[in-house]
Amino acid sequence: MSKRVVVTGMGIISPVGNNVETYWKNLLDGVCGIEFITDFDTTPLPVKIAGTIKDFHPEEYGIDKPFARKQDLFTLYGVAAAYQAMKQAGLHSEGEEQNIDPFRLGVYVGSGIGGFTTQVRETQKILEDPSGQWVSPLFIPTMISNIAAGHIAIKHHAQGPTIDVVTACATSTNAIGEAYRAIKHGYADAIIAGGCEHATIPLGIAGFANAKALSRAEDPKYASLPFNANRGGFVMGDGAGILVLEEYEHAKARGAEIIAEMVGYGNTCDAYHSTAPRPDGTTQAKCIELALNEGGFDPEKDCLYINAHGTGTHLNDAAETQAYKLALGDFAYKAHISSTKSMTGHLLGAAGAAEAIATILAVRNGICPPTINLDTPDPELDLDYTPNTPVEADLTIGISDSLGFGGHDACIAFRKCEN
Repeated sequence: MSKRVVVTGMGIISPVGNNVETYWKNLLDGVCGIEFITDFDTTPLPVKIAGTIKDFHPEEYGIDKPFARKQDLFTLYGVAAAYQAMKQAGLHSEGEEQNIDPFRLGVYVGSGIGGFTTQVRETQKILEDPSGQWVSPLFIPTMISNIAAGHIAIKHHAQGPTIDVVTACATSTNAIGEAYRAIKHGYADAIIAGGCEHATIPLGIAGFANAKALSRAEDPKYASLPFNANRGGFVMGDGAGILVLEEYEHAKARGAEIIAEMVGYGNTCDAYHSTAPRPDGTTQAKCIELALNEGGFDPEKDCLYINAHGTGTHLNDAAETQAYKLALGDFAYKAHISSTKSMTGHLLGAAGAAEAIATILAVRNGICPPTINLDTPDPELDLDYTPNTPVEADLTIGISDSLGFGGHDACIAFRKCEN
């Protein structure tokens, strides 16, 4: 018998806020977190802007200095977001406050790239000295993409199912979706799920820029332009997003606050191209249909919010719009859609989880965050993308879809939790 799955905790490290309250307020206020990069010299690089993390202090999230010194930032962001989410959830798997069996608590946290900074730093060492004697003994366990999940599990004594999903920009949406299925089918009582990323380093910028994926806009506040006729590519961003998913009866029995109910998950593959989305939108549409059908979507009764993948590349925004039309038919014109990447940039493997949080809060509060800077609509992209200002609506269901390099499509659906 399938079990119900609810959200009992959320945590975020993002370019527009390092806690959920600030993140949500800034999304509604249309605050753009994209800035000129100051962590390194961008003079020789073709792109000089990113969705940067500001005022991140690891000690505020229970991270001690020795641990922080040894870890890549992607791990620190993930651990910090998980700390917030678990604190809100009030789950404890050991000690006097224990309220969950540690073998029933899991971690599904992924990263699209992993320890990129660590990879570059240690590669430089072996290029300078081929003997490799100066390569850190911590190189491998700091760089591998699953290490964030590992450290989150260690810190929260999570001894249940723990995996690292890696599906590029769909990573954290797939992680949340697979965690949902694990709980739904009885393999865990709660799972810490999401993603984390830190890829705004010179090699990351050069790689994405040379792949013709990045915006080369010179004004950081007018660079990430989803669904805009002036769009010219995505803007890289860093951060982490984490949800605590929990089996409904388990959460109810311990008196937890239930933030939302997760009701659907879709997962397909374009099977088309390594970086370009399938242009006809068919595979993306199927993914959305799967999530909506499992979530009991009824076009006669539901008011739908969609947090779009909305990267601001010409190919993505066109294919995604086509997918909505195929999945929803005429109802596509009634859906409330926005891309919060217009404010955060693209958090790559962490994007889906950050956007899942925005989706949950939109449904919970009955308000759609805007797509900022949507001043020149593309006539071929003719749906309601919530331009520039938030819109109140009696939302009943929300979905967040993510489309990753390699053709990975993922979509997750949430509703208010009805007893």
